[in-house]
Amino acid sequence: MLLYLTNYLAQFESGFNVFNYLTMRAILGALTALLLSFVIGPSMIAKLSINQGGQPVREDGPVTHLPKAGTPTMGGVLILTAIAVSTILWADLENPFVWVVLFVMLSFGVIGYVDDYKKLILQDPAGISAKSKFFWQSVAASAAAIALYVTAADENSSSLLIPYFKDLLIPLGMFQVVVTYFFIVGFSNAVNLTDGLDGLAIMPTVLVGGALGVFAYVAGNVNFSGYLDVPYVAGAGEMLVFCAALAGAGLGFLWFNTYPAQVFMGDIGALALGAAIGAVAVVVRQEFVLAIMGGVFVMETLSVMIQVASFKLTGKRVFRMAPIHHHFELKGWAEPKVIVRFWIITVILVLIGLASLKIR
Repeated sequence: MLLYLTNYLAQFESGFNVFNYLTMRAILGALTALLLSFVIGPSMIAKLSINQGGQPVREDGPVTHLPKAGTPTMGGVLILTAIAVSTILWADLENPFVWVVLFVMLSFGVIGYVDDYKKLILQDPAGISAKSKFFWQSVAASAAAIALYVTAADENSSSLLIPYFKDLLIPLGMFQVVVTYFFIVGFSNAVNLTDGLDGLAIMPTVLVGGALGVFAYVAGNVNFSGYLDVPYVAGAGEMLVFCAALAGAGLGFLWFNTYPAQVFMGDIGALALGAAIGAVAVVVRQEFVLAIMGGVFVMETLSVMIQVASFKLTGKRVFRMAPIHHHFELKGWAEPKVIVRFWIITVILVLIGLASLKIR
């Protein structure tokens, strides 16, 4: 929105042309989201505390979680508000990728909101049924996947990049819709499973989102993409502004979510953020790299799948508790130790993912 204003003002003062630079708008997007989180965070947390019963705690979970009962949740509304406002202010609103990713984030946020509302306000422990949640996730993800496929400008926009190999692109055609659907729904639920400890999910999301911003900048620049042998996707650079806003909003939320948390993001935040990074990865053609950089999310999801399969087939559990962060807690790791070590793992995986820009 402000891009139009600065372009108009540039007719009278050339200094306003600086806002045409993606990097400048990304910096301003991150700072806007961060400051907005700081400004509205305290009042929003206070309102959430008054209007809901607070976070329920699993009786079979670690005993150290019992004091968390009653902590306000649905804090994801703070994150989504900061991202949406910042993106609308600083992104190019004529870019279709901006609207597709915002649609994915907000639609999954609505699904999470309804689930949280039923659990916390209506005191319905079941929330949305798994079948209903999956159905609406599928509707939103399919709509986004079809939109991205229909608006694909060239073969690069619908080809699967295999990282660390030179010029290895697999044309997907209509199968791109399936891949897009899988990554949006898959990472939405993966981040949701990871969101079990104070700050555990949000910091890896910030790190992965920031790295995807780097890929967006490269993919959307014809010179950089050519030099680094990355598929050029016209308009993908605008995802840098969205990723910067996500990083800023995430850090702002972490201010309140760090151990011991004043607020939890809830499904409204976790489902939306996971879906958003999945959508951005598809836009910038870095689906496999997302699976690497988001390895913590993948590990958490696999731990649940392995636990369920093992118990159904053999009657025995592989882990003391799933997702796997609870396994380490029950082994005696303090909660902050689990959180920081998972953050460190994410930093390593993000660096490995970024290395794919040069290792080919």
